[in-house]
Amino acid sequence: MKKEVEVIDWFKFENEAKANGYNIVCGIDEAGRGPLAGPVCAAAVILPEGCEIEGINDSKKLTEKKREALYDVIIEKALAYGIATADEKEIDEINILQATYLAMNRAFQKLGVKPDMALVDGNRDPELGIPTQTIVKGDARSMSIAAASILAKVTRDRFMLEMDKKYPEYQFAKHKGYGTKLHYEMLTEYGPSEIHRMTFLKSFYGNK
Repeated sequence: MKKEVEVIDWFKFENEAKANGYNIVCGIDEAGRGPLAGPVCAAAVILPEGCEIEGINDSKKLTEKKREALYDVIIEKALAYGIATADEKEIDEINILQATYLAMNRAFQKLGVKPDMALVDGNRDPELGIPTQTIVKGDARSMSIAAASILAKVTRDRFMLEMDKKYPEYQFAKHKGYGTKLHYEMLTEYGPSEIHRMTFLKSFYGNK
């Protein structure tokens, strides 16, 4: 039997919002909640109505090369976009969830066009001050959120590649700060760097 390919209506949520009277809808997503090092990065994107970007998807399902190519297309086609971070010190100070909200709010504030509705990936409202719809797996269901997902992921990966040059001993280019076997081996050998999230390493160093 031939397997049916699921057809995704990438503008379902944007169109529903517009049918309810919202004219300018932005998508918001983050990258980097899980890593042991570096910032959490968020992006907000407003796309022109009906702007289909070929090949777009949840950033985690795309190759690095494809994400990089789509990054430039999204920047070119977006009506407005904002990209922002909350760094490892802020993550340690206020916790990763609150730091994610902080990064999302910063990205939202950078938009050159003021939206009247936000679609946010996940199930928690970052309290942006405008009507918001949270969408679980939104980065695989909404064109605006998927675009934000790619901008956030590429921005964070580029930052970690820069950190690889600054701290070559941790080999950040290979794992981007995530808790891989290699990363833990480097942490055992060298201890934490200035960009490590110490709250994420408590149990690791506590067990030493």
